Amino acid sequence: MTETLLKIGELAARAEVSARTVDYYTTMGLLAPAQRSAGNYRLYNPADVERIHLIQRLEAQGIPLGEIATALTAGPHDMNELLARLDDDLKNLASVTETAPAEVHGLLNIIATRVHSLIAVAMQIPPDLPIL
Repeated sequence: MTETLLKIGELAARAEVSARTVDYYTTMGLLAPAQRSAGNYRLYNPADVERIHLIQRLEAQGIPLGEIATALTAGPHDMNELLARLDDDLKNLASVTETAPAEVHGLLNIIATRVHSLIAVAMQIPPDLPIL
């Protein structure tokens, strides 16, 4: 059973955003219509609702839409290499925290909280998220 493709207004309603947001995300390369109808309407996959929610969660974490678009349209990456870099960065942050003066601890706490939030968002990314 295949799901029915959605017009822009239907996608917007399901994602609880405006049609203008869907249009803007499409223009930015964050979304791509699956096809066009006979009347030349853009038709989107129902899975794009989750993609919109992911974009919103990432944007709420302060990631610019341009960077999100680049990340979502990039080809496959060596995840082991990325995870090793992340592990090294987290170890460096822990090391800096141990030796930092007390005045800087608040800032480092903000950084650590942001990293934790971004990891939480990453853990919610569906493994079958379509890549454009």
